[in-house]
Amino acid sequence: MLRSIFSRSLVLGPRLYTRLTVSRHESFAAPPNLRVTPPKSLADEMVRIRASGLEPREEVTVQALLVDEAGRFFSSCAQYRADIQGIIDLATDPSRGGHYTGIEPMGLFWSLHPAKMEIPYQRLQKKEVTKNPFIAELTLHHGYTDGDRLPGRVLARARAERWFVAPGVRRIRLREGRVRGSLFLPPGDGPFPGVIDLFGDGGLLEYRASLLASRGFASLALPYFGFEDLPQIMTDFHLEYFEEAAIFLQHHPKVKGPGIGVLGTAKGADLALSMVTFLPQVVAAVSISGCIANTTADLHYKDMTIPGMRHNMDRVTISETGIFDVSETLGNPSDWDSEESIIPIEEAEGHFLFVVGEGDRYWKSDLFAEAAVKRLTKYGKSNFEYLSYPGAGHRIDPPWSPFCFVALDQTLGVPVLEGGEARAHAHSQVDAWAKIQDFLRFHLK
Repeated sequence: MLRSIFSRSLVLGPRLYTRLTVSRHESFAAPPNLRVTPPKSLADEMVRIRASGLEPREEVTVQALLVDEAGRFFSSCAQYRADIQGIIDLATDPSRGGHYTGIEPMGLFWSLHPAKMEIPYQRLQKKEVTKNPFIAELTLHHGYTDGDRLPGRVLARARAERWFVAPGVRRIRLREGRVRGSLFLPPGDGPFPGVIDLFGDGGLLEYRASLLASRGFASLALPYFGFEDLPQIMTDFHLEYFEEAAIFLQHHPKVKGPGIGVLGTAKGADLALSMVTFLPQVVAAVSISGCIANTTADLHYKDMTIPGMRHNMDRVTISETGIFDVSETLGNPSDWDSEESIIPIEEAEGHFLFVVGEGDRYWKSDLFAEAAVKRLTKYGKSNFEYLSYPGAGHRIDPPWSPFCFVALDQTLGVPVLEGGEARAHAHSQVDAWAKIQDFLRFHLK
């Protein structure tokens, strides 16, 4: 049969030859292929996305679609042009459009955002970390699309499983005295460096603690309101609760002593500063986008009270599109009338790591960190490190977590400006995650 076709082509000339080879997709060539390597990975690991079998210089769009545990759709896309061999490789080839441009091997993950049919500004974060991964369905489409139009025909498909626990990591739900939360233990006998993980949101968030355990830390995801029988709203804080958690973790047989660390974001960050200042069990604290003052509600410990610095809601501005800007509600440290809410971090014997995004528009975390460094220096202290990232916004999460310029605030229930620039924020998360682990390992060895 092939000989017959070849003979006819000699008779009919180049016209038939052109018709037979106009599309490799419809000829004897291998069909386009899309591959993710490895197909299963931890959520903080890089994967390689590569397509082959395309026409030379063919224009295509790679699209990612992910459904979270609540059934909400998140999507992203990027436009690429194949090389002369019909190959695209996200590790070396630049995106020419879509939700990001340039060479961004993991851009499809950090640019994920609520799909058009979803409520905007929702944050993609894993709730149940042990049972199932996030699954990103990747599709390769002919031609360019920007996400607002129907994509071209599907040329190939692939999937990426993004896990939040490594094999062998154990989760133990805690109801230990007053302490609630989840303890994640790495595989093996240990002992492991111990870390308490705090956020500023209500409820129990486990995704960072589970990844820390996957990297060799015994990590306790510690809620302090909005979970089980804990206070449902953010009321006065009693440091004894956090002390009880610190003592539990310090004395766990799988935890390396003598001290433990604490990692906090936003409100969780100023709680971390208070813990390393007042609790002898805590010897290292990481403050991500935090404040040097005790914020929101009073903090009590034994016979001491640090008044909570309240947000001045009269300073909130609302854009024409209904986005709230709360960045001025705490003001600048240089303008504070009193120091009564400032945490006396100069009294701490432990070590600090301050991590901030210079584009943070939730509050002035860079100025707060600079004030903390200035205060420590004033008292002759050098027990701190300071990471400041140009272009990064408020929520500096583990690598490849989706960037949110605006996010629905759990407490206020409205879209709040968080700031930052997507690419710079994504790169800062990679750098910060590695340096946070290095800091904790060094001071908890």
